[in-house]
Amino acid sequence: MATLKWFRDIGLADRETVGGKGASLGELDRAGIRVPPGFVITAQAFEAFLQEIDPRGEVRAAIESLSERDPGLAGTTAEARALIESRRLPEALRAAIDEAYAVLCRGDVDTPVAVRSSATSEDSEDASFAGLQDTYLWLRGLDAVLVHVRRCWASLYSEPSVAYRRRLKLPESGVAMGVVVQRMVDARSAGVIFTRSPTTGDRSVISVEAAWGLGSAVVGGEVTPDRFTLNKVTLEVLSRTISCKAVRHVPVAAGGVIDEAVPEAEESAPSVSEAELQELARIAKRVEQHYGRAQDIEWAIDARLPAAEAILLLQSRPETVWSKRDGEPAAPVRASAFDHLMATLSGRR
Repeated sequence: MATLKWFRDIGLADRETVGGKGASLGELDRAGIRVPPGFVITAQAFEAFLQEIDPRGEVRAAIESLSERDPGLAGTTAEARALIESRRLPEALRAAIDEAYAVLCRGDVDTPVAVRSSATSEDSEDASFAGLQDTYLWLRGLDAVLVHVRRCWASLYSEPSVAYRRRLKLPESGVAMGVVVQRMVDARSAGVIFTRSPTTGDRSVISVEAAWGLGSAVVGGEVTPDRFTLNKVTLEVLSRTISCKAVRHVPVAAGGVIDEAVPEAEESAPSVSEAELQELARIAKRVEQHYGRAQDIEWAIDARLPAAEAILLLQSRPETVWSKRDGEPAAPVRASAFDHLMATLSGRR
């Protein structure tokens, strides 16, 4: 059983092995689009761990017995998470993570990494699961990685994640969790890109949102980002709104992130340059062309890298809101009195 896979060895076809996030990062890496280097602890490693701590399958059976609004949902999910977080990882898996972590960090155990959930059911064309499982940033040291791998696994049984799965009536036997471990980006600026308008669904534009610091401030809604709309063909900037960005997320030495006040001179300054904005749009076009459908992309600009290499993608998932609307059937045409008459005469009534 493969317990670990590097990004370079995986792609979208490996979703069942490494989860949606891991598969997308591998796909981007293999397509020549820059992502922070990393590896994935496979869903099979999660399955083996779950089998070891719950050989009779009681966790999944209990989850499947629930409805979306079941009053027992909170208690059942809390018990599942506590079980997973309290158990030690198998020694063989700990050793494999230790070896891969040393390679990823080039022997420097102080190198910060992100540990990110990658459920096999997430980022599909029908369901995104965005934000329903955990991500941990700026972790240092093997012990922190091992603890947070279990926390990512446990987040598969968070109350919002389980409620969402029950609403979609997904079988628990088909749901597992990979975990991404990748080098952190020292983000000067970060944000999201939509390759069709998130407000109107317009396919002819690219929408870029950006703010200072880590993208978690934008994704979490703590900062109103700068917003730019560009023509997808010419990359002409059609509109720009520069917001007042009073705080940013920055890393702390002990691990994790904190809010920091943005210097007054930068609060209302654009968080990306014109050249960076153009390059972000070009990369977004490449990603959409590669996947063949509209994308929702997370990105960051690494302050430590040369300008030509500084833009890195952290995730790309299918856009689902407007795509679902595209697939909805048109409203049925109401039959007229003439239609009823013709149906009767033709023997259809």
